[in-house]
Amino acid sequence: MNRLSRRSWCRTTGTSSTWCGSPCSRPSTSSSNDPERGSVRFLSTRRRHPLAGLVVVLLGLTVLGGLYSLFAPRAADARSAEDDLVEQGRQLFLVGCATCHGLNGEGLLTERGTNYGPSLIGVGAAAVDFQVGTGRMPLAQNSVQAPKKPVVYNDAEIEAMAAFVASLGPGPSIPDEEYTTASTDPELVSLGGEFFRTNCTACHNSVGAGGALPSGRYAPAIDDAEGVYVYEAMLTGPQQMPVFSDDVITPEDKQAIISYIAALRDEPEYGGHPLGGLGPVSEGAAAWIIGMGSLVIATVWIGTQGVRTRK
Repeated sequence: MNRLSRRSWCRTTGTSSTWCGSPCSRPSTSSSNDPERGSVRFLSTRRRHPLAGLVVVLLGLTVLGGLYSLFAPRAADARSAEDDLVEQGRQLFLVGCATCHGLNGEGLLTERGTNYGPSLIGVGAAAVDFQVGTGRMPLAQNSVQAPKKPVVYNDAEIEAMAAFVASLGPGPSIPDEEYTTASTDPELVSLGGEFFRTNCTACHNSVGAGGALPSGRYAPAIDDAEGVYVYEAMLTGPQQMPVFSDDVITPEDKQAIISYIAALRDEPEYGGHPLGGLGPVSEGAAAWIIGMGSLVIATVWIGTQGVRTRK
């Protein structure tokens, strides 16, 4: 046998080769020989692309930003609406209040140094809601005390003016409806009666009918007052009324007082006509005018009848 054509087995490739000098071929890594392995390598190469990590980060940030914008509170919109309300209140204030209270609520002084209109800085929204909501402001004329009269502004305008005054400085805010609504709970009404008799009857009478005060002033009747205005009056202390802050009389106790005042409206008059609920003043006047007047009329009539009999 020819030596050059002699075959031998190649351990590397597992194929036979000749001694003629052709080397053993290496194992092929072509995808044509192993399709599955080639596709895996293709996908692995794409996953390890240098921009793949950047794309994933950008996608995550986009999703996170979208979720935040969807569920985040609209602080900017709320601030814009509040600013619009304050500006609306400012325009109303300049027309109806600045003449006495100044352009910025700083108050005005007369030539003698007395207040022409007090400062409103720090009085809070509750004071505006009470004074304007009950018609006491704006004043029709200068007087010892601002009387209750028909309301000039509507609810939206009062809210705007209250927002403007509240922006001038921190002060009492309008109370929550939870504490301004009267309750029919007997225990709460009884508790409110105790607070009312202790703190309010000296000026407002035991049934809230009001009463006279020195220097031509008076405590107004509150038997028909709305709960929110009763609360705001205690909170701000209008006219000569002292201030009963929430630290002095808690919101729960204020609600008890409101409940007691509301209960007085439905309480029957066991003693007949209440005569305004003013106590000995009205009762004494009725006794003198009606009682003594009747006696005088009866005496005169008896006298005239006696004269006619003698004739």
